[in-house]
Amino acid sequence: MIPVIMSGGNGTRLWPLSRKDKPKQFIALLGENTMFQETLERLNGVENIQSPIVVCNQGHRFMVAEQLHELNIDKPSIILEPSGRDTAPAIAIAALQAMTGGEDPVLLVLAADHVIQNVEAFHKAISIAQHHAEQGLLVTFGIVPTSPNTGYGYIQADEQNTVSKVKAFVEKPNLETAQNYVASGDYYWNSGMFIFKASSLIAELEQFSPDIVTQCRKALSAGRSDLDFIRLDSDEFIACPSNSIDYAVMEKTDKAIVVPLDAGWNDVGSWPSLWECSDKDESRNVLKGDVRIDGVSNSYIHSEHRLVSVLGLNDIVLVETADAIMVASKERAQDVKSIVNDLVASGRSEAENHRLCYRPWGFYDSIDDGERFQVKRIMVNPGASLSLQMHHHRAEHWIVVKGIAEVTCGDKVSLLSENESTYIPVNMKHRLHNPGRMPLEIIEVQSGSYLGEDDIVRFDDKYDRHQ
Repeated sequence: MIPVIMSGGNGTRLWPLSRKDKPKQFIALLGENTMFQETLERLNGVENIQSPIVVCNQGHRFMVAEQLHELNIDKPSIILEPSGRDTAPAIAIAALQAMTGGEDPVLLVLAADHVIQNVEAFHKAISIAQHHAEQGLLVTFGIVPTSPNTGYGYIQADEQNTVSKVKAFVEKPNLETAQNYVASGDYYWNSGMFIFKASSLIAELEQFSPDIVTQCRKALSAGRSDLDFIRLDSDEFIACPSNSIDYAVMEKTDKAIVVPLDAGWNDVGSWPSLWECSDKDESRNVLKGDVRIDGVSNSYIHSEHRLVSVLGLNDIVLVETADAIMVASKERAQDVKSIVNDLVASGRSEAENHRLCYRPWGFYDSIDDGERFQVKRIMVNPGASLSLQMHHHRAEHWIVVKGIAEVTCGDKVSLLSENESTYIPVNMKHRLHNPGRMPLEIIEVQSGSYLGEDDIVRFDDKYDRHQ
C-alpha cells in the first residue's frame, strides 16, 4: 500500500500563520513535527506501507523534500503541480505514477493537514478499508460526527454504524439540515480520505471523467524527473479539467463504500478548529509564546515575536507574527479569508509571504526597509548556493556575521570570513555560496530605485528556478 499525500492547499483560514509560501501543513501547529510530518508519522505500524507519493505545489517542493528528509523517508515520489486543478487530477496523476512498471498497488489517499488523535482506531479503519479496496471498491472514510457542523460536506450511508455502500454525497448544509443529518444516524462527515487500487480509480475516472485521465497521462509522459521531483508538463496539466474527486468519480460510481472512522479527526480548517484540538489551560485557553492574560477564557492566543497581553476578553483568537496581528471573535474567525482577499486585492505581500521567507538554499528575513533601502538577514545552508544573478535597479552590500562566504562578483571569486564585507554594484553578475559545514549568515543592505523581488535576472540556478 502506497500513501498518497495531498499537499497542495494554502490554508488561508489560518492566516496570518499560514500563508501561500508556507501553508499550515508545513507548520508545527500541535507539536514538534509539522502537520505534513505527523500525517506520515501516524502511518508507522501500518503493515506493508511503502514510501509515499506526495503531490504538492511546485513552490513548496523544497519544504516537502526537507521535511521528508528529516523523517528519514527513502525514495519518495514528489509530484509537482504546475497549477492547482483540484483533487481529481492530483489523485489521477498519483495513480498513474504508482502504476508505472505494470504495478497496481492499493493507494491510501490522505490530506497533509489533518489531525487524527486515536492512531490505533485509524489503523484499524485502514485495515478494514484495504480489504475492500483489494476487491476493486472505492473506499472513503466517513467521520462519525460529534456535532451538526456546517463546515463539512456529508456522506449518506445505506446502513448505520458499519461498512456500507454510499447513498449520496451532500454539500455543506445549513445548521437545521446538519442537525437533521446527525440526528438520523445515516450521515458522516466527508473526510476527503480514500483507499482504492490504482487501476480501480483510473477505470472509474475513464468511465466518468475521461478527459482528466487523458490529460494526466499526457502531463506525466511529457514531464521529466530531476533531483527528487517529478515535473509534470505544464501545458498539458493546465489543460486538464479542474474537478474534485467527489464530483468526478465518487458521486457517480456504484463502487463507492464508506468505512466509519471515530478517531478524533479534525481538518484544522480554521482557528476555532485548531483551538478545539489543542491542549487548554483551566480557563480553556490555548496560549502559545510570550503571552500574559488576566480574566480571559475560551481563547486562542499565539505570539511569535513579542510580548502579547490580553485583559478581560473571552472567546477570541489573537495571532501575532513578525509582520501582522490578527484579532477576531472566535465566532467570526472563520471569516479571516475575507481579510486575505482584501490584502490580495490591495497587492499586499502579507497575503502570501511571511517576513521570513524560505528558499531552497535557506531563508531570508526582511529586517527593515525604506523608500530606497532594504535590510535582510540571510542564512545559507552548508553547501548551498544562491543563483548566479544580476539586478538592474539595486546594489547590495554583504556583511558576514557567521560562517564563511564564497562570493562571485563578475569574474572575481573571493572568500569572506566573519566581520568582512563586500559590495555588489548594479548590473553585476554575482552569486553567494556557503562552502563550509556550518550555516552562513550575512546581513544584506540593498539600495536603489526599485527593491522588488522580481528584479532578478538568473543566469544559472541549481534549483531550476527561472524567475
